[in-house]
Formats: sequence, structure tokens, C-alpha cells
Amino acid sequence: MIKIACIGLMAVFLALKLKSVQPEYALLTGIAACIVLFGFSVSKLEVIFSGIDKIREYLSVNSAYIGIILKVIGIAYVSEFSANLCKDAGYGGIASQIEMFGKLSILVMSLPILTTLLSTIQEFMGE
Repeated sequence: MIKIACIGLMAVFLALKLKSVQPEYALLTGIAACIVLFGFSVSKLEVIFSGIDKIREYLSVNSAYIGIILKVIGIAYVSEFSANLCKDAGYGGIASQIEMFGKLSILVMSLPILTTLLSTIQEFMGE
């Protein structure tokens, strides 16, 4: 975490210094830093996947639901990452549309889980 924080802070300081001289390079520095930091985040996916496999072993959960949950997490990260890049570049309107599409995509992806949950609740209630 300290390495990630240092990379982020160095990129910010460099971008601030470049902003007065070459604003386009400051933007590119910020984008490059975001991509590098995102790469470090993606490298942690192996740990997450192994943890999910252990959970799958302990619980008798349909593997399709685990896949849906992973896709929802991926949509959330990608939409937040791209929206933040757009905001940094000064395109807040595009960032808002990316965020909205990400939220709608998550809603659509989670509908099968929601319907299963509601049918399970209905079975418990005896109807």
C-alpha cells in the first residue's frame, strides 16, 4: 500500500509541476498513473479468485451466481475507473453517463440473483 501511495503522490506532484508548463502532459501523467495503479489492483485478482473458490467449496451456491457477482464487481471497477479518468480530463458529463450506464448494467446483471432471493423468501413464507 505504501508503494501505491508513493506512486500516486509522485504522479500528482509531477502533474502539478507540469500543469503550469505543459497542461497536456499533466493530463497524460495523471492518466498514466491511473493505468499503472489500476494494473496493481488487477494483480490482486488472483487472491480474490482463490478466496471465492474457497467460499464456493464451503457453501452450496450455484456457480452461476458467483460468476454474476464477479461480473458485477468488474463492471463497478471499470465504470468507476473510466469515469474518474473522464472527470480528471474535465469531461464530467461523459463521466456521469459512464457511471449511469455502469449502475444500470449492475442492475441488469443482478436481476437473476434478486429474483432467486425473492422466490426463496416466498418459499419461507409458505406461499
